[in-house]
Amino acid sequence: MRSTITPSPTPRLAALIGSSPEMRAIRDLIDRLASIDASVLVTGPSGSGKEVVAELLHQRGTRAARPFVAVNCVAGPRDLLESDLFGHEAGAFTGAAHARRGKFELADGGTLFLDEIGDMPLEFQAKLLRVLETRRVERVGGTGAVAVDVRVVAATNVDLSAAIAAGRFRADLFYRLAVVEIALPALTARPEDIPALIVHFAEATGYEQPPRFTASALAYLTRQPWPGNVREVRNVVARAAAIHGATEIDEPAAAILLYGERRAVDRWLATDDEPLPLPNRRRPPPLVAAEAVDLKALLTDFEQTIIRDALGRTAFGVAASARLLGMRRTTLVEKMRRHNIGRPSGG
Repeated sequence: MRSTITPSPTPRLAALIGSSPEMRAIRDLIDRLASIDASVLVTGPSGSGKEVVAELLHQRGTRAARPFVAVNCVAGPRDLLESDLFGHEAGAFTGAAHARRGKFELADGGTLFLDEIGDMPLEFQAKLLRVLETRRVERVGGTGAVAVDVRVVAATNVDLSAAIAAGRFRADLFYRLAVVEIALPALTARPEDIPALIVHFAEATGYEQPPRFTASALAYLTRQPWPGNVREVRNVVARAAAIHGATEIDEPAAAILLYGERRAVDRWLATDDEPLPLPNRRRPPPLVAAEAVDLKALLTDFEQTIIRDALGRTAFGVAASARLLGMRRTTLVEKMRRHNIGRPSGG
C-alpha cells in the first residue's frame, strides 16, 4: 500500500483537460460539490484521471488550506492497512518503536483520498465504515479514540455493484462513500479532447522547447484507442520529449512513439482503409495475381526458400538455423525431411 501527503497550498494545480460535453459536465459538478463535505465516489477506467478529480474537489473547496492525503488501498495485510490509515502506538507490534499518526489524523481538517477502494480487503471494510460514521479513529494498540474531521473522496475502477453482488464489497460502505458519484468516461468516449491533452502534457514536460506534433500526427493520435486513457497520453508525450526534444513529430514518428516500430508496422500492414505511412516503408506489392493460384504450393515453396536461406546463412548449422527461424531444432529437422533438404554434397 502506497500513500502520499500533499501539503496545502499544493505545489501544482490539478487540471481536468478537455472541452467535450462530458468534461464540461464533470467540471460543473466538481464546482458544485467542492464547497460541501459530502463523500464522493469517483469511478472510471484506469488512467482516466480519478485522482485529479479528488484534487480539484480539495483545491476548490473550503478545505484547500489543509492537507490532501492520498492512500492506495490495494489488497494487502490487514495489519499494515490498519496501521497506515489509523496509526499505531509504540509497541503495538514488532517494529513499532514509536507512536505514529495514521492518514486519517494526518488529513485532519483536509481531504482523505482513498484510491482503489474496490480492492480493499473485505474484512477491513467494516472497520473503515465505523470510522466514517463516528469520525473517530483508534490507533492500533491504543485504548482511546481520536476525533478526526476529514472530507472523504474514494475512487475505483471496479464495478462495485458487481462486487457487492459477489460478496466482495459491503453495500453499507458503498452507500456511505457514494453520497455523490462522479463517473469519468474512457478517453475513447471523448476523442475530441485528445489533441488538447497532448498539447497540455507537452507544455508540462518542463522542457524549454516542448515537443511539437504536426496536425496530421494529432489527427492520427486522435483516432487511436488509448486503452491506458489519459495516463497513456501523458506517458507518450513524455516519451516524445525524451526522444525527440523540440523536433517536430509527424504521423509516422507519433505511431512509433505509441506502438513501437514493430507493432506500428504490423498495424500499418493490417490496415486497408487508413494505411500508416511509416518512414522509408511502402506497402508490399500483392503476391496474388489476377488469376487463381495454388496457395498451398505457394506457401510450401516459400517455407522451403526461407529454410534454405537460413541454412545457407549458418553454414548448414541446424541448431543455429533453428534459433534464427525461432523454432525448435526438432521442428526444423522435420521440415527439412519433409522438403527433402539435405546437406550439400562435399559439405
